[in-house]
Amino acid sequence: MAVDVVMPQMGESIHEGTITKWLKKPGEKIERDEPLFEISTDKVDAEIPAPAAGVLKEIKVNAGQTVPVQTIVATIEAAGAASAASAPAPAPSKPDAAKPVAAVPAKGAPAPTAPTSPGAPPPADKASAEKVRSSPLVKRIARENNIDLTQVSGTGAGGRVSKDDILSAVGNGPAPASSAPAAQAQRPAPTAAAAPPPRPAAPPPPSGGQASALLETAVPREKLYFGNYEVQPMSNMRQKIAEHMVLSKRVSPHVYSVEEVDVTNIASLRAKTKAKFEQEVGTKLTFMPFFIRAAVDALRAFPTVNASVDGTNIVLHKECNIGIAVALDWGLIVPVIKNAEEKNFIGLARATNDLAERARAKKLKPEEVAESTFCITNPGVFGGLFGLPVINQPNVAILGLGAIEKRPVVIDDAIAIRTMVYLTISYDHRVVDGAAAHQFMAKVRHILENWTESIL
Repeated sequence: MAVDVVMPQMGESIHEGTITKWLKKPGEKIERDEPLFEISTDKVDAEIPAPAAGVLKEIKVNAGQTVPVQTIVATIEAAGAASAASAPAPAPSKPDAAKPVAAVPAKGAPAPTAPTSPGAPPPADKASAEKVRSSPLVKRIARENNIDLTQVSGTGAGGRVSKDDILSAVGNGPAPASSAPAAQAQRPAPTAAAAPPPRPAAPPPPSGGQASALLETAVPREKLYFGNYEVQPMSNMRQKIAEHMVLSKRVSPHVYSVEEVDVTNIASLRAKTKAKFEQEVGTKLTFMPFFIRAAVDALRAFPTVNASVDGTNIVLHKECNIGIAVALDWGLIVPVIKNAEEKNFIGLARATNDLAERARAKKLKPEEVAESTFCITNPGVFGGLFGLPVINQPNVAILGLGAIEKRPVVIDDAIAIRTMVYLTISYDHRVVDGAAAHQFMAKVRHILENWTESIL
């Protein structure tokens, strides 16, 4: 029997998803729970497993399309299904063979109008066009190209007008507006002098907004090459990152502070125990749990840094939900360690490595990238001396870790080689003042430079 594959709901606030990649082709065998396709939502990218074992029979929604949750995106012919289950399939072809019979209208019903009639379509108002099932991008492309969506045949699920449908309509030329025939009848035929100038054969290389418009309306989801120019469309994740960062800079007045920390003792402790730690605990010993522990203790001492803004109210969070920025090949994601204040060092190490690994494998759940109260990002792992990160809304601060490296420093009027790191904090000046930010950073530095907690 055929098993429907639906677009899953990856969270209560998520109502649609974009299929970014099919991992199987029609006709290929698939096992139950084997990854079938990848999706991208407002919250997270994820691999969706097959609901049953069998053969992928049909793909109903192509890669790049956005559909509502619970939409049927494919069907699987379940393994072991009886051959009789496929017998009803030819049934729909019978009415096609008897077209004269199908064309006879029911008794009392008006005769149908042939869809290929050369007559002008009935006028469609703006309200009826808005009722057409399509995405905001499709509607915008239709408006910009004077296309009547009610006259576009949708090939998506449930008759939805997809981006491919509207782009096909754009390629065939804009449909005449509903008032165009009457206006043409009242105007005299244009003379040769009034004819519009011929369109240039080749447009100049696009830039700025022209490149974006060309990508959205001409060749979606593919690279465009113009001499020395290459234009690439943003992925769904990159678009969400862009929106989030612009919003943060618009909402929060960012202020930055930098602190230099001596982590020689921590580096020595890690070097001595990392092999034993991995053997006994079963996970790698990185520097991140040390910084998380120090940040959590400092957040509890200075709660205004562990806050968010609700209108004219400041919300002070009792739990420390620490977001950890994870760099991916296709973007950036911030999984969250919930209630970090309740975990010991080993618990923080396990949670950090687990979330990072599952983020790179697209195994995160939407709730695991939400509800952060404070974030940490680590540009230093890529060699950056330090960075000035953008606050992850709705947080009011984010801690940046620079490169951990040996440098000459002055200790008791003598030059010594120590393992040092620059820490930066970006904070929202609506809530956090400079005094609180520097006190917070001084607390973090003190914990790191005077580490006493056992890690095993």
